[in-house]
Amino acid sequence: MRITDIAVQQRFYQALLERDVSYVGSFFVGVKTTSVFCIATCRARKPKFENIEFFTEVRDVLAAGYRPCKVCRPTEHAHEPPTEVLQALALVRQTPKAKVSDTFLREQGIAPEKIRRWFNANYGMTFQAYQRMLRINTAFEELQHGKTMTDTALDNGYDSLSGFAYTYKKCLGKTPQQHSSTQVIRLSRITTPLGPMFLAATDEGLCLLEFVDRRMLETEFEDLQRRLQAPIIVAENRWITQAKRELAEYFAGQRTDFEVPLDTPGTAFQQRVWQVLQEIPFAELRSYQQQAEALGNPKAVRAVAGANGMNRVAIIIPCHRVIGKNGQLTGYGGGLERKRWLIEHEQRVLQTKQQTHFRLVPENGSDSLPETQK
Repeated sequence: MRITDIAVQQRFYQALLERDVSYVGSFFVGVKTTSVFCIATCRARKPKFENIEFFTEVRDVLAAGYRPCKVCRPTEHAHEPPTEVLQALALVRQTPKAKVSDTFLREQGIAPEKIRRWFNANYGMTFQAYQRMLRINTAFEELQHGKTMTDTALDNGYDSLSGFAYTYKKCLGKTPQQHSSTQVIRLSRITTPLGPMFLAATDEGLCLLEFVDRRMLETEFEDLQRRLQAPIIVAENRWITQAKRELAEYFAGQRTDFEVPLDTPGTAFQQRVWQVLQEIPFAELRSYQQQAEALGNPKAVRAVAGANGMNRVAIIIPCHRVIGKNGQLTGYGGGLERKRWLIEHEQRVLQTKQQTHFRLVPENGSDSLPETQK
């Protein structure tokens, strides 16, 4: 949809000038003088206000005749990692126990420097460190299922037991001999229409879902590791896989409720607050006051707001559905524009479902359809 509201255009333009990361996914800007379109954080020289127009969806800006900017690569940022990164990840999946070296990447026509920059920016580690953590995760699983340390080390590409033990302890905080009592938090990444997010899960369920640019992210990682007494490694398990599938369905407008199990350590009060959040119906809004009343303590508004702010599982525990008593949007860890987008997304999905339902129900109000419509 093309944005026509002048006030919204001006707000988006200011975000473009400031390269405000919280607006990623909220809009795409088409530059009339160059016929390219960008996202909010584009580093290219900023166009004049009169030379641009704003859109809410990639398909709309493409339909208007604009092509993706080569600087910010809006289609890649909005949906998938760059092609070279996807190719490198595919190589890792094909040989999960072998090292994909820079030399091998070059032989495949992939520039290692690009891969290194992307992983440093998106994971805070090099591509080689990412691979090491994946191999250690595989080793952890094999040791848990009774495989010997020697066989595990050799099968995962380590030439010596000492080198394997050193890397294992560096990643997991314990030696391979102590693996039976080790719990790990697996960390993965997903790209959404609102920008990339981190997912983390234990064997019990999903414990974190946050935008990668959230200011409190490092604190949340530290708090999770302390509360669960477990290190974080880059890997996936079935709960992360399930969460990725359900999130894709949510953003596609096909899912209104999440089923993935959660493992959210916190105080008893925080647990109650997060449970009440999950009881807010899809596309509906509540005030902090209403949330406090649902807890049976109308005076606990500030405490409720504080517990909402400590929620580590965005979207699935829907703190974006809580607004101020005056109806205004209030604090959100991912930024107010993302909160606005999520609210509007859910309302659009609900409206579409209702319209579809009304079209299917016959005018006589009967719950059954004529045979020709079944």
